[in-house]
Amino acid sequence: MHGPPLIGWLLVALCAATGGYCLLQMRGEPPGPGRRIAGAEALMGWGMAVMAVPSAVLDPRPWGPPAFAAVFAVAAVRALLPVPRGVGLPGHRLHHTVGALAMVYMALAMMVGTTGGHHHTGGTTTDRMAGGVPLLTGVLLVYFAVYVVRSGLRLVPMTDGAVDGAVGGAGAGPPGVRWSRRPELRHACRLSMGIGMFAMLLAL
Repeated sequence: MHGPPLIGWLLVALCAATGGYCLLQMRGEPPGPGRRIAGAEALMGWGMAVMAVPSAVLDPRPWGPPAFAAVFAVAAVRALLPVPRGVGLPGHRLHHTVGALAMVYMALAMMVGTTGGHHHTGGTTTDRMAGGVPLLTGVLLVYFAVYVVRSGLRLVPMTDGAVDGAVGGAGAGPPGVRWSRRPELRHACRLSMGIGMFAMLLAL
């Protein structure tokens, strides 16, 4: 990823914290599709964190991009696998697929940059290829911008209701599990990952 190191480290912190919360959520979920969704979100958060590390500190090329592409291609296919009826909204699964494919796309852009770095052809064509396909990058940026705005708007009333409910239902159930399964925190994590994905695409 290109851009100032400070932005990279902020993205690392945001995505790592989100991935860590998703791991806690996965532990609080019973075995089944809910745990699988939380695991997919944890993978996305940690994958974004590793990919956002400034290249001056950790440059994963040439072995890293193919590994990223393979892992998230599998994640994209997994997100589309059938699940029991009523578990996991189709739109949410589709968003997971788009996010995983966006990670594959960024990994492929890194691979092209690595290949281009071995052939010095003046830099112009190589630089454009290393930054990905502008049209596809633009489409993904629009998608995640809309997702972030919609998630933010949905989170406000949910947070208000969750706070009231938390006051009335304090002490019910194990504190760690209850905290990890609060719906407003789940949506806040998804919002954070959407912001992180937008920033990473912007710096591609």
